[in-house]
Amino acid sequence: MVRFVKKLKYLKMSDESSQIKGISGIKVIYPIIIGFVAVGYMLFKEFDIHIFNLLHFTYYSFIFLFFAFLMMIIRDLGYVVRVKILSDNKLTWMQCFRIVFLWEFASAITPSAVGGTAVATLFIYKEGINLGKSTAIVLATAFLDELYFLIMFPLLFLIIGTNTLFTIGGEMFSQGIPMFDNKYFYFAVVGYSIKLIFDLFVAYGLFINPNSIKQLIIWLFKLPILKRWYFEAEKTANDLVIASIELKKKSFKFWVKAFTATFFSWTARYWVVNFLIVALIFGLPDINSDMILSTWDHILIFARQLVMWIMMLVMPSPGGSGFAEAVFSDYLGEFIPVGFVAIMALLWRFVSYYPYLFVGAFILPRWTKKHFTAFIVKKDNAES
Repeated sequence: MVRFVKKLKYLKMSDESSQIKGISGIKVIYPIIIGFVAVGYMLFKEFDIHIFNLLHFTYYSFIFLFFAFLMMIIRDLGYVVRVKILSDNKLTWMQCFRIVFLWEFASAITPSAVGGTAVATLFIYKEGINLGKSTAIVLATAFLDELYFLIMFPLLFLIIGTNTLFTIGGEMFSQGIPMFDNKYFYFAVVGYSIKLIFDLFVAYGLFINPNSIKQLIIWLFKLPILKRWYFEAEKTANDLVIASIELKKKSFKFWVKAFTATFFSWTARYWVVNFLIVALIFGLPDINSDMILSTWDHILIFARQLVMWIMMLVMPSPGGSGFAEAVFSDYLGEFIPVGFVAIMALLWRFVSYYPYLFVGAFILPRWTKKHFTAFIVKKDNAES
């Protein structure tokens, strides 16, 4: 019996080890290559050395660059605070920091539709939180993230108007309703629908009837076409029930605090581009009134970034690489001085995406060495 229990523990650690291998640091190179190829193509099409030589960074340029990086700091602090809240303060600030950056690293090297949630439970569990609570934190985080989009997208839709949100560069359409003639509208609708279905599914499973969702998942993955993923699906279904027990006990105040942290995180993320564009404008000579962005322009840039993030959900590349740079050029190009769209797309990714690749690749080996030493010992014992 003792040997059987040891075997189970060994298999569990082996499964965890394989999960970590799935997000190995070497995968950093793939999204970087994809992103640079996309930006390289954009530069090839539009780069003009004479225009680029006009650029010189001023005092105001550095101020707004600082604000762009500050937005990313606020974003990360919001995530750290949220993990702290969801853990009922059982994690230290340093543990929350590690979890957030490892989670972001996993998200950056996996397709946007997958994200880092597949291994986030393991990150939290290895920091000393029991499996049930770790699962609850991950599912609550996913629920709150999607809730932000579900609220903000239709709200901005109403404020800005459908035609303005999906009409690029002031282009006119020959027939029909403008937004229906725009390819990005359909990307956004598909992405939003996925988020809506996911959040309704998770909300029903977490707060209303987890057992019925568990049975549905198990039934679906017994079908021949899905049977190969049955055991993973059964584990997910069981995790959902465990998480429901944890989260049903939480107060309304708890959820308000967690959603507030979520709101500040995502909102700060979308203000990065606004500040980068302003920094660029102040770096150009002969600034005129037409180049200065109005309050309405800033709102529209913010809204289009949110829509871009929803669209990235349907792309299979790691972190939406390639697609993100391309859609940035089309969707936000009208707000950027001519000749600088590709440079701005690259700068945007350097500020808001690539840091997580490098920081995560730095943290992951040390974190793995610390938390998986026990696995190496057990493996040696099992083989001897």
